[in-house]
Amino acid sequence: MSRNEKMVELLVIAVALLLVIFFGFPIFVAIGLVGLTLFFMEGHEVGAYAQIINDHLNSNTLSSIPFFIVATAFIEHGKAGRALIRLADAMLGAIRGGLGLACIFAGMVFSAISGSSTATALALGAILIPAMARREYPSSFAHGVIGASGTLGILIPPSVALIVYGYVASTSVPRLFLGGILPALLQASLFAAWVLYSGTRTDLPQKKSISQTEFWTIFKEALPALAMPVLVLGGIYSGIVTVTEAAALAAILSMGIGLFVYRDCTVGEVPKIIRKGMETTARVMIIVAMSFGFSHWIISSELSKELVEIAVSNDIKPWMFLLLMNLVMLLMGAFLEVISVILITLPIVYPMLGPLGIDPVHYAMIVIVNMQIATLTPPVGLTLFALSSTSDAPFSDIVKGVIPYIILLLISLIVISLVPTLSLTLPNLVFGG
Repeated sequence: MSRNEKMVELLVIAVALLLVIFFGFPIFVAIGLVGLTLFFMEGHEVGAYAQIINDHLNSNTLSSIPFFIVATAFIEHGKAGRALIRLADAMLGAIRGGLGLACIFAGMVFSAISGSSTATALALGAILIPAMARREYPSSFAHGVIGASGTLGILIPPSVALIVYGYVASTSVPRLFLGGILPALLQASLFAAWVLYSGTRTDLPQKKSISQTEFWTIFKEALPALAMPVLVLGGIYSGIVTVTEAAALAAILSMGIGLFVYRDCTVGEVPKIIRKGMETTARVMIIVAMSFGFSHWIISSELSKELVEIAVSNDIKPWMFLLLMNLVMLLMGAFLEVISVILITLPIVYPMLGPLGIDPVHYAMIVIVNMQIATLTPPVGLTLFALSSTSDAPFSDIVKGVIPYIILLLISLIVISLVPTLSLTLPNLVFGG
């Protein structure tokens, strides 16, 4: 098959995938159906397709995902999230608009436990939307800062999206986790600057300072929740545990904290909470499974090889490639779920990174920031719908609130794309360049 024919084939596949989604099929069905059809066209049998998916799912790296999700289920169920928000409010609430700053801080800590934007937004929204309403914060402001803070869930380790990226790209997950820290701090700083500006401009509420005694009481209450990400990530980077073992440790710690520290769940509730985590895991993993079949066809068709030859023969510069991929991912992110975008695009473009001199960790951060933006943009913005499920505010208020943060995320995307050292400094410092 000629190069032009392969490019036409790729375009036809993309159109077919979008059409199947347009007609209302779930994303995992759309990807699986297109992948299976392509597999049949190559003359293979269904059994081989199922075996390929099974082989990919039999991975130590991917087995960490259920544990992290179960840990999140225990944290969502209990008082740990509330304790983190109380601590953040105690530290920052006296600043005008301080509850917005507290949301960003709590979002960063919760992200270091959950690994999911949707879970982070749900946990923050359930507590902070009523709290901000009581203090008479504008509805659009409250939903905007909660939605933006939620997006940090897929950038700050342990990110489920980065775990999937690491598996597909055969890239060290601990390196990827470290790569997300400085970009996340950049974004949190931009969000905080906007909250401070909004607080001054619109005279947002502020609360009275609390006594030192009251602060330390609140700090002690939040300490077990603060310790979780320190123990889990510290275990990974000290070499004591692998990523999968760290995930299991997170699940055990979150259950133990709920049962014996905050006592917000009983032994009888444990199976119910674990089942909730497993249901979420099933939704994630069925998308991953169907995407693996599709990705296998992309790799076996040698489309990536053709794209590498095109890039080399046309002297495409790294910035040109990154600009194109940013546009492609922003467009795909408006219609597809985060994991789907990673699993569809990465097998195609990953072989191009080496010839173009782009570090896989740097590219991972670019992918994730695009997906952060995607979670806030209709029609498939999962964070928007998570906020809507925790609030009776008009959907237009939620969209209005997140617009400034989408702009800030776009600014961070430009900076991260043009300054690789922001993503690579910590991984290179810890593991060597």
